[in-house]
Amino acid sequence: MKIIFTGGGSGGHVVPIIAIVREIRRIYPDKKLEFLYLGPKDEFGEIFLSQEEIKIKNISAGKIRRYASLKSIIKNFIDIFFRIPLGIIQAFFFMFFSRPSLIFSKGGYGSIPAVIAGKMLFIPIFIHESDVAPGAANKFASKLTNEIFVSFPRTEYFLMDKMVVVGNPIRREILEGTKEKAREMFKLNFNRPVLLILGGSQGAQRINDKLLELLPTLLDSFEIILQCGESNYQEVKAEARVTIEKYKSLESAFHLYPFLKETEIRQAYGVADFIVSRAGAGTIFEIAANGKPSILVPLPESAQNHQVKNAYAYGENGACMVLEENNFTVRFFLEKLRFLFANPQEMEKMRKAAIEFSKPLAAKVIAERILRRLLKKHYRK
Repeated sequence: MKIIFTGGGSGGHVVPIIAIVREIRRIYPDKKLEFLYLGPKDEFGEIFLSQEEIKIKNISAGKIRRYASLKSIIKNFIDIFFRIPLGIIQAFFFMFFSRPSLIFSKGGYGSIPAVIAGKMLFIPIFIHESDVAPGAANKFASKLTNEIFVSFPRTEYFLMDKMVVVGNPIRREILEGTKEKAREMFKLNFNRPVLLILGGSQGAQRINDKLLELLPTLLDSFEIILQCGESNYQEVKAEARVTIEKYKSLESAFHLYPFLKETEIRQAYGVADFIVSRAGAGTIFEIAANGKPSILVPLPESAQNHQVKNAYAYGENGACMVLEENNFTVRFFLEKLRFLFANPQEMEKMRKAAIEFSKPLAAKVIAERILRRLLKKHYRK
């Protein structure tokens, strides 16, 4: 039996797939069950997938750009008439000969060829939508499937009778962090609260900039673990060094990382007293499952404004404070942070609301549904 996974190639698409694969292996550790990933080449995602022994087949894919310029028109023409059709042909013949039992799509432009080819070959298709506002690929794919897993109860666009609310699949290992292991890993002092700041897999330059402005003030009150992004690391490191050289006593309270690997992020979650982050669905559900109070600063340029919608959907019951970027000033941010730490009862409300919102078993629920469909089909044969 083979399962084809497909998606757009970003960390937001790949990490939930890994969580689901791990749960399938826990429930049904049959070595004959094969996992394959079909999508455009993405080095970042392929590192994660190969570590999980998921076979990768790269195919051509294209996306539709909605901004008007001569360059985008030309790229759209190439993608619509060449790259997407080529990807469909590649996916069709790959699946025709490999004969997968099921396709699971995480969305993104890279999933379109596999979904279309799968429909042509009458292969069952499941899709999962992480965000409140679905992307174009999942809107299209929703017409080709009868079951759509969603993260948020009021996900837009899809028909209610097609949606199954499960949450966003997270790796259960990221719930296993401890203060003792975190102290050793990050060389923490534990003489002040720990503030974890996450910019997503690509970092968040504007969040980094605000933090650097505030760094001496923040380090007076907090130990900081900052994931600044691979592309921003050298710049942030150089700017932080200038600040810290003036305040040598604060150096041991600042812990800078380009990207937190799984072994690191689980300990960071475990030790953090408070989290500041963008509002990608994957991070929101990890924060919630760990029961951490947070301030979310949604990326205003996100497609379909999905990060803003995610943040407010999560914050509805008080699980977080939403700070839109136009309000994300140094002074306002500092005031909010000081208010929350001066009022522990507010922090406790956020913790309880986060746990109440969380759905840590999402990956297991999806894995069970996939296996039920696979085994039913297998035993029919």
